[in-house]
Amino acid sequence: MDNVLDLDATEVAARIRNGEVTAVQATNAYIDHLQRANIKINCVTVDRYEAARQEAIQADLKLQSGEKLGRLHGVPISVKDCFHVAGMPTTSGLSYRAHLIEEQDAAVVKLLKQEGAIIVAKTNTPALCFCQETVNKLHGQTNNPWDLQRSAGGSSGGEGALIAVGGAAVGLGADIGGSIRFPSHYNGIVGFKSGNERVDDTGNFPHVSIAEQRRMLGIGAMGKSVRDARLVNEILTGSKRIFVDLDAYELVIPEKLPNIPLSASSEKLIEQLRQKIAADFKTGCEPPPHFAQSALLWQEMMSIDGAKQIQNLMSSDGSAKPLMEYVKEKLTGRSDTHAYLSWALLGANMFKPSQARRAQIAELLKQGDEELAHYFHTRLLILPVYHEAAQRHGKQYSEIFSIRKTFKQYMPYISYANVWGLPALTLPIGTDEDGMPIGVQLISSVGNEDAIFQLGEWIEEEMYRYKRCTSYDS
Repeated sequence: MDNVLDLDATEVAARIRNGEVTAVQATNAYIDHLQRANIKINCVTVDRYEAARQEAIQADLKLQSGEKLGRLHGVPISVKDCFHVAGMPTTSGLSYRAHLIEEQDAAVVKLLKQEGAIIVAKTNTPALCFCQETVNKLHGQTNNPWDLQRSAGGSSGGEGALIAVGGAAVGLGADIGGSIRFPSHYNGIVGFKSGNERVDDTGNFPHVSIAEQRRMLGIGAMGKSVRDARLVNEILTGSKRIFVDLDAYELVIPEKLPNIPLSASSEKLIEQLRQKIAADFKTGCEPPPHFAQSALLWQEMMSIDGAKQIQNLMSSDGSAKPLMEYVKEKLTGRSDTHAYLSWALLGANMFKPSQARRAQIAELLKQGDEELAHYFHTRLLILPVYHEAAQRHGKQYSEIFSIRKTFKQYMPYISYANVWGLPALTLPIGTDEDGMPIGVQLISSVGNEDAIFQLGEWIEEEMYRYKRCTSYDS
């Protein structure tokens, strides 16, 4: 029998239904493996291994009884530690939240459980999910399984690392600034960010209440296959898959853009993809509308109110101040807040848009939404995720949160789908000279998700697909 760790959720569910493997066997295999791998990669924040084993026993009994089964019946999954799971804390990397037990499931968790999924663990994030390097004072640093000296990305970095080693059949992440797509790219997995308001975010912490930020938030699968990303999206949105004729779409892969870096390895792989696509489909190479301004818009939109709502969550009573915590951490290392969070909050206050500028942003978004609805009607956009493969710990943070505003160089690829509320699928297309995964994004408008998934499945067949990191199997 194939190693269950290599199987995607769709295949695990099928094998449980037809009796090739039991839910207990699958759950034990994932838990045993995750306990080994987590020693080095540090992806798990809170586990529920014993509860998961008991649920697996019940899942097998339900199968034997002939009851109707959900689409993920008996399938072991993981979720980012920003989603409430009843009976577990949602720590979001903060010490004061470690013993706050949630009473209700997040809306997305409830839907996955209704389909029979078994949650084995929650996974690490940066503090309050507010940067792209997964490290915090409570749980420490998550490492990239392909190279422990490198970042797993963020803010869903724990989820990315876990899926890379096959620690669950599929996982769940959230993305407001690349938080699904960075880890998917860095760890060589498949990740899907849903479009504007497509998925109910009730029970996602921190709650996003500002309208300009809500449009940027997406929730979706982090897994081993495009078909799993599609399946989870259907469960979370209630949508039904339809066949799309990709010949009706123009597939746009922009040429390398000036002032936006791109590694030679990334450029080479994207050129290979361009040639494969051009052989079968109609293609374009011009950058999409509003691309150049999206990085600045993203920074300003994330800085509305100076990120005061996030600041108020730094401590249990809301009294912690970013500057004081940053200095305390740098001088003594004894702040409960990681310096990455306090520094990012200082930056958000610096970029806080005025009321006049906020009105300008609102008008830009209104005009842009109308233009992009027309542009993406019959187009799919293919972009890099980041300018290179997974970096050494700390490098990406210095690029995005530099006082020199270098985010304008490094964030355009990732910020575009957030600012314009677009669904985006990330999947690997190869590796660089060091064997580190490199991915791309497939982006279009809300309503074109089936076209995105079909193109993703085509790329899996024609170019590259998920390969599990087996370094921690024994």
